[in-house]
Amino acid sequence: DRMLRDVLPSLARLLAGLAVALVAGIGIGVLLGTNRVLRATLEPVFEFLRAIPPPALVPVLILLAGIGDTMKVLVIVSGCIWPILLNTVEGVRGADEVLGDTCRSYRVTGTLRLRTFVLRSASPQIMAGARQALSIGLILMVISELKAANEGLGFTVREFQTGFQIPEMWSGVLLLGIIGVVLSLLFQLVERR
Repeated sequence: DRMLRDVLPSLARLLAGLAVALVAGIGIGVLLGTNRVLRATLEPVFEFLRAIPPPALVPVLILLAGIGDTMKVLVIVSGCIWPILLNTVEGVRGADEVLGDTCRSYRVTGTLRLRTFVLRSASPQIMAGARQALSIGLILMVISELKAANEGLGFTVREFQTGFQIPEMWSGVLLLGIIGVVLSLLFQLVERR
């Protein structure tokens, strides 16, 4: 019962936040990595946004999105998107120029070029960013549940702490560690694939 009430909603929010961060980070990263003018224009804005700590955004996101799951997912996205986006930009910019010239010579353009050359060249960097985002996402999942929540692991750990139920609090912290290890192992399987 407690597993269904606390662990599954937390994991669902974490996975939703990571999915949104992956799609947005890779999409924006490819655009910025392939377009110098756009990158030069938006880089100062992104540097400003990246410098804002995601926990500081919690009150703003509560105002914008309410206290439901949307706010919690947005907190996770706000921290996870940066390592994915920045690694994607660097991966796209670091693509082999000879292979790029070969694609142009054989008239490989559009989505075929994006799929077979750009994303494949950048995939090691993208995966490195996704690995960083996973650990950041786990932290932000807990932080998002510390305020204005009535379920989830962060909420439960805080409830145990304020109720001076120290063994139960530490069991929640240990469970978070176990979840982190399991997610890391699952990520390694995906990364190998």
